[in-house]
Amino acid sequence: MTGGRDLVVLGTASQAPTRTRNHNGYLVRWDREGLLFDPGEGTQRQFTHAGVSPGRITRVFLTHLHGDHCLGLPGILQRLALDGVDHEVPIAFPASGLPYVERLCDATIGRRPPVALVPVDEAGAVVVDGPLQVRALPLHHRVPTLGWRMEEPPSVHLLPDRLAAAGVTGPDAGRLLAEGSVEVGGRRVLLADVSEVRPGRSAAVVMDTAACDNAVRLAEGVDVLLCEATFLEQEAFLARDYGHLTAREAATIAREAGARLLVLTHFSARYPDLDGHRAEAEAVFPDVVVATDLQIVPFPPAAGSPAAPPP
Repeated sequence: MTGGRDLVVLGTASQAPTRTRNHNGYLVRWDREGLLFDPGEGTQRQFTHAGVSPGRITRVFLTHLHGDHCLGLPGILQRLALDGVDHEVPIAFPASGLPYVERLCDATIGRRPPVALVPVDEAGAVVVDGPLQVRALPLHHRVPTLGWRMEEPPSVHLLPDRLAAAGVTGPDAGRLLAEGSVEVGGRRVLLADVSEVRPGRSAAVVMDTAACDNAVRLAEGVDVLLCEATFLEQEAFLARDYGHLTAREAATIAREAGARLLVLTHFSARYPDLDGHRAEAEAVFPDVVVATDLQIVPFPPAAGSPAAPPP
């Protein structure tokens, strides 16, 4: 798959895996990019269960260096080498974690693909700049932690009904996009008259953190917010003590940020059933996915585009 945008959930456990939840691992497939976030232990095997090739990975991002968010990195790198991947793999992470990431990259004897270490120590740093931009903001956890925001620029879309009314057909439409205006039948048609500007797609990853302003900033207007929901409100005191969110707090971030879809993950093993997480979040924010391991979550249709047909 080289097109489209979706989220492959490889694991949803916090701290310790369970019989049904692997450690963290999230692959965002964005056209030709494959952005792997927080590969915990077992992530390599989860790719196999999900039916997704690890070769799809083009970049790796670590929110922080707690083991459940990074101990799968050595296996992922060696798997890429085994599969013949030889492109350089950038790995972005909080700068204070550099010595740990260096050790993870060379944890064992064996081949690995070339890596480019990208330590991030500047709030708001743009880590990837291009058609897809990725930037980081610090979150509020017990160790230095970054949240990540992916976004692309707005784009101009021609409106067929307005093109037809203006008499613009064939190659003239391409010239109109390229030049901003075109002459048809003795009159000039402006691009602004037959098009609309649609916002670019966007997503955010907000892992281990207490509620904070930067979580809302990262999630502002995103199509998909992947957010930790380690606890329920009845254990809010634990969330505060350990620097985590409740499902209600995650939903509040999504509501305040104006996100379109909230995907909850990173669940404490104390909750074998997640109906409480769904109920708590949906009481605050309507569009909630309670993630399960190996689930594939499509991005919502782009704003202004026809809704996708039901599966």
